[in-house]
Amino acid sequence: MEVGRRISASPRPCSGRRILAKKKRARSDGIVNSVKKLQRREISSKRDRVFGLSNAQERFRNMHLKEEYDTHDPKGHSSPVLSFLMKRTRVIEIVAARDIVFALAHSGVCAAFSREKNERICFLNVSPDEVIRSLFYNKNNDSLITVSVYASDNFSSLKCRSTRIEYIRRGQPDAGFSLFESESLKWPGFVEFDDVNGKVLTYSAQDSIYKVFDLKNYTMLYSISDKHVQEIKISPGIMLLIFNRASSHVPLKILSIEDGTVLKAFNHLLHRNKKVDFIEQFNEKLLVKQENENLQILDVRNAELMEVSKTEFMTPSAFIFLYENQLFLTFRNRNVAVWNFRGELVTSFEDHLLWHPDCNTNNIYITSDQDLIISYCKADSDDHWMEANAGSIHVSNILTGKCLAKINAGNGGPKVDDCDSSAGSSSKRSNSSLGRSTVAEALEDITALFYDEERNEIYTGNRHGLVHVWSN
Repeated sequence: MEVGRRISASPRPCSGRRILAKKKRARSDGIVNSVKKLQRREISSKRDRVFGLSNAQERFRNMHLKEEYDTHDPKGHSSPVLSFLMKRTRVIEIVAARDIVFALAHSGVCAAFSREKNERICFLNVSPDEVIRSLFYNKNNDSLITVSVYASDNFSSLKCRSTRIEYIRRGQPDAGFSLFESESLKWPGFVEFDDVNGKVLTYSAQDSIYKVFDLKNYTMLYSISDKHVQEIKISPGIMLLIFNRASSHVPLKILSIEDGTVLKAFNHLLHRNKKVDFIEQFNEKLLVKQENENLQILDVRNAELMEVSKTEFMTPSAFIFLYENQLFLTFRNRNVAVWNFRGELVTSFEDHLLWHPDCNTNNIYITSDQDLIISYCKADSDDHWMEANAGSIHVSNILTGKCLAKINAGNGGPKVDDCDSSAGSSSKRSNSSLGRSTVAEALEDITALFYDEERNEIYTGNRHGLVHVWSN
């Protein structure tokens, strides 16, 4: 679900973490500007949109536990292998592409499973000391990019590899090739994959150089060398360069993502002696929040400034920007809210208390139409099917906040005949089709979630390293 996904050579704090919701397959004519987006939205069929939302309830109504996969290999898939790769650990990331489900465990082991054959195809770790940190499916060339660190390098540098999906399907994960070999991606260096613009941003801390690559063929497009740049934020079509702050202002530049041309340079005034909670750019809107101050929303085209009271808008732990709807989601204290760029609260979600208190957005999926959010939530306190450690998977309408469907221990079991339905959904009943986890167990401590829109299946991973398939 993520675009603008950044992987650094060492864990980064997630405060103010910013994510762009995943885009539909890019059009060949590149980035569409805001005016064209608004025109397209106005002339699109509202009947189709309404039908799509009503259809969502049917799509998710009969979701049940279908399959179980295991990322753990007690024997070790290569010898010798790092000892911690042998341990069973939680699933931290799931990606699906071309009927293959990729599951990355916290240990650094990544396994590929076939949905057609319902078996593990291979592990993506191609050397015994490889610890995979993150995954990215590149639609442009139908390949999976793995970002790894290695024991031989004291786990200090990020290494990227691209492997075509067809090679992985054949069980040949070593048929890929290395990317960005010229870059020194040691802490605090990073690599960021931007699906919306079709770009990759790297930062080499060794020489303070940012480089932008084409995601289609990995050629370098241009570089930015300035030791005063503190941070770069990517939006559709543009990049925001945030420079080291002065006492009363912060210098900013907006660049074209295509060629690095400076489109605008300006200073934004700040309150002295107050730390900046976040600065975010989304199209022509700049969001600035300082500690114990109001949220400022600046239109960079005409310098119009509006403020949202600090009592109404409190600093979130993460953002998800919905560029199609000109809205953004905020995450704070297990709650999700939808805002517009006039600083107005658009939606508060009903029955939607997230299970995890942190900003782990791997437990959330936004559909490509940006109309639904699928997330792992706390179960209803009055749901008699649920056990203490089991949550539920909720499908909610982003524009209304209404919960359209949920998967819990009461309805997530294998389908049974109507005559048996009254006795067929106990959370303690074993999953007869699998002989493995019960539905309640599969809903315990979910640590990663992904929705395959083509197959209409939800994949979840848990703390035991197991992956579960929910399908109708």
